[in-house]
Amino acid sequence: MLKVKNSLGNSIQGFKPLREGFVGVYICGPTVYGHSHIGHAKSYVSFDVIVRYLTHLGNRVRYVQNITDVGHLTDDADEGEDKVIKKARETGLEPMEVAETYTNSYFDDMDALNVQRPDITPKASGHIPEQIDMVSKLLDNGHAYEVNGNVYYDVSSFPDYGKLSGRNIDDLVDGFRVEKRSEKKNPADFALWKRAEKGHLMKWNSPWGVGFPGWHLECSAMALKYLGPTLDIHGGGLENMFPHHDDEIAQSEGVTGEPFAKYWLHNNMVTVEGRKMGKSLGNFITLKDAFAGEPPLDKKVRPMVLRYFILNSHYRSPLDFSAHAIESAEKGLNRIEEAYSNICERLQISRNSTGEEGGVPETVNEMVDNLKIDFYAAMDDDFNTASALGGLNKFTRNVNKLLSQGGELNLSVLQPIETVYRELGENVLGILRDAGTRKQNRGATIEEELIRTIVETREELRAARQFDLADNLRDKLEDLGIALKDGADGTEWERAN
Repeated sequence: MLKVKNSLGNSIQGFKPLREGFVGVYICGPTVYGHSHIGHAKSYVSFDVIVRYLTHLGNRVRYVQNITDVGHLTDDADEGEDKVIKKARETGLEPMEVAETYTNSYFDDMDALNVQRPDITPKASGHIPEQIDMVSKLLDNGHAYEVNGNVYYDVSSFPDYGKLSGRNIDDLVDGFRVEKRSEKKNPADFALWKRAEKGHLMKWNSPWGVGFPGWHLECSAMALKYLGPTLDIHGGGLENMFPHHDDEIAQSEGVTGEPFAKYWLHNNMVTVEGRKMGKSLGNFITLKDAFAGEPPLDKKVRPMVLRYFILNSHYRSPLDFSAHAIESAEKGLNRIEEAYSNICERLQISRNSTGEEGGVPETVNEMVDNLKIDFYAAMDDDFNTASALGGLNKFTRNVNKLLSQGGELNLSVLQPIETVYRELGENVLGILRDAGTRKQNRGATIEEELIRTIVETREELRAARQFDLADNLRDKLEDLGIALKDGADGTEWERAN
């Protein structure tokens, strides 16, 4: 049985969805005012695998991940400037230009990391009516109050406030700094709706005047709209447990009277060579810089290597980014990719042969079964991807021994190995994207890759019955000294004598 570490109650619990066969997952998405960094990669790669595994187990997963494009203030509380607006002022862009630019950048980086797109990606600015409706209900229920166009949540009205982080209201009041605003009843109260001061760039009409929603409110409104009243899983960074997630619970349960989420999952943070990552420390690394090998790195980091590196630790554990750790991850991934590529190559040869298949040797069945036992045991233990990779590495060593023995391996031997690599290494862990075809491309020159691209384009034209264009490409290649040979298994090319 799948077991998860539920931050609500801080205990390991058996996972059982609210509706059999369906799992609703909400993960706090990025605030889009800058390029994504390796901390984002850890969070979203980790939750990507969680969603993949829940799907692999046969569940229909509805994965919702928001985009924060309004309401997130610079001090993560009720003061300061909106982060998107601040970036807009610095760049001279419209706030929505900033949001669109960095939303696209975020998804480009996630695509590179083989992170699957969420089923629903709602934007805070697109759900203002839902947020206003929640504020109105909280006012009606006695959980909120309005002062001078600002609406605050009254934490004293919710006895369970802080039940996720384990904090209590008395301790919070004692620990709060003196507020710049004196209009709050309680220093721990938080903003649901903020009055827009003169010159504020993003604002909407509301029953309380022109303003904008609080950061915490948006996640509640969007989660309830698409997954509520109770979510199976709510996830996010450990740093968001308080106050963001505590505030979400208070708001949502104040409206619905139902538990907001059954399971809360929190991923830990990234350090760089043992130090907290930060721009002021000069060790802040965006994903684009990592992929390009920009300083402080001296070598490009392949996206799949970064994904492997992240999954080689537990999502709840801190992750230390260093050149040595990336180098080790690259070696580990290369071993798995090489073995899988060799299996795929031999499998293709075997499929094209006319020899008898024969039965599956017991040793191969045992290898596959042992991998599955180890893999599922690891993933059922709160999605322990590090242990799951350990099982895949052990399996790869056995595959390499099998390949090194020489002799022809038939389809019945190769197919179970290829299938388990694809199902677990790619479909669940997502680390073997394109690895099955890497061998034929490895070491190819740019010229050879261009020829291969032209040949593939010609095959697509033939399949579309655009024979004139296909013949034209063949003739041009022949003029360049490249001869094509069409066969039942595709087109091969060689340099003409």
